[in-house]
Amino acid sequence: MKCSFLLGLGLMSAMMPLQVMAVDTVHLSIDASKTGARIDRNIFGQFAENLGHGLYEGIWVGPDSSIPNTRGIRNDVVAALRELKVPNVRWPGGCFADQYHWRKGIGPRDKRPATVNSAWGDVIDTNAFGTDEFMDFIQQIGSTPYVSINIGSGTPQEAAEWLEYMTAAAPTALAKERAANGHPEPYKVGYLGIGNESWDCGGAMTPDYYVSLMKVYSRFVLNMNPAQRSKDQMLKIAVGPGTPDTEWTEAVMQAWKKHTWAWDINGLSLHWYTVPNGWPPSTNSEKFGLDDYVKTLKSTLFMDEFLRKQEAVMDKYDPEKKVTLTVDEWGAWHAPLSGSNPAFLVQQNSLRDAILASLNLNIFSRHGDRVRMANIAQMINVLQAMILTDKEKMVLTPTYYVFKMYVPFQDATLIPVAFDAGAYTHGGVSLPRVDAIAAKGADGKLLLEITNLDAENSAAVDADLTGITAKSVKAETLTGAEVDSINTFESPNSVAPKPAAAKLQNGKLSVTVAPRSVTVVSIEP
Repeated sequence: MKCSFLLGLGLMSAMMPLQVMAVDTVHLSIDASKTGARIDRNIFGQFAENLGHGLYEGIWVGPDSSIPNTRGIRNDVVAALRELKVPNVRWPGGCFADQYHWRKGIGPRDKRPATVNSAWGDVIDTNAFGTDEFMDFIQQIGSTPYVSINIGSGTPQEAAEWLEYMTAAAPTALAKERAANGHPEPYKVGYLGIGNESWDCGGAMTPDYYVSLMKVYSRFVLNMNPAQRSKDQMLKIAVGPGTPDTEWTEAVMQAWKKHTWAWDINGLSLHWYTVPNGWPPSTNSEKFGLDDYVKTLKSTLFMDEFLRKQEAVMDKYDPEKKVTLTVDEWGAWHAPLSGSNPAFLVQQNSLRDAILASLNLNIFSRHGDRVRMANIAQMINVLQAMILTDKEKMVLTPTYYVFKMYVPFQDATLIPVAFDAGAYTHGGVSLPRVDAIAAKGADGKLLLEITNLDAENSAAVDADLTGITAKSVKAETLTGAEVDSINTFESPNSVAPKPAAAKLQNGKLSVTVAPRSVTVVSIEP
């Protein structure tokens, strides 16, 4: 039995065949005259929590460091992130957000109090990286801040004063304090997270209790810059579920449906990690084989079903899709690397993780009418990181390169692509053989992404193109010698994009994609 996929329309079959299909060629049909939802650039967002070496050493080295930096922020990391056109960065957490008190992280750094990061390893936090340093980092990489406020151990007054410190344009006492700290102009806060995982590390709250708090914080925690209250208004993101049940989503959306002028939210968050063997995470992030590869990818494909369950509830209360579904924590969560501090969530990043990233980005794109923001966990040195550092050394991971290859998809318009995905089976686990999305880029180019999940065989792809007169084509692909191939400080280019051969003839595109690969094709009209 074959699995039929209309992936551009978001219709994915739940049935998987039991045997590998003997299909040599994958046929795609792309009609560029038909369009779907916009692939919001914000689904390519990042997450930088005060955790392990994510901020300290990963971003912040201090102005006196021998590592080249600008006002204490690593120049190499900034340059690498600018290449990704990072749309937004979520900070300070994560679980850390609900223990963070912003006043301890402003003013002269030599006078800031040292505190204990009880969320992640009970290590000392010097608070050298605080609000002004984060905003400096955001400006250096050309991104937008997504600030998570403390509703667990904090108060509405504390959060309101933090927003006033960051955004007030009028000469209030807090605006003057910000100016005295070197920043007379107000910062732009694009997104406000009203807590984090309030059902667990954020306070073990019930949905109803959280909804009561959400209303209060939404009412009183305001952007104090009039210029940021209309077209550029700050969007407020409520805590949503971290499990597939819909109780939390139901409570938040039911409250939103009845909201008055006094409060509002613009988004609902969702957290879902790929943890194939359940908690605690136990899969290896290095030196693994095909069994772990297929099990991990099978697990990550559940994201599609998870989104559908939450969307069904949201559609009931919000058929116009005004409230975005924000997947602000996602990615592979593997076992900590041997010898590392388990609380620092250090893991290696392999070709398997790159393919996992492409599958999730494709799923988000197909759900673009509701999913308009996402944040991979995390940016540097933590979980499925873009970048790994070790003192002065830096290496870009396979996941980094997937995000770089997808840059043209930012704010592109989804185009339906229909094909028979076939199947790839190993050890009794069946996966779609290939995955794909198509889109029209902001520059008018037709974009096609093809992920070959088959770890052992290449796939010849023929695509019928209608609604476009194709003139030229370019392609690049990301693969490696094995599913566990990685980039290291000694061999940083083992898994990096390379040009791929593609040709156009009589309105048809032909390209052969390597086993275990991510390929992006750009067609010039």
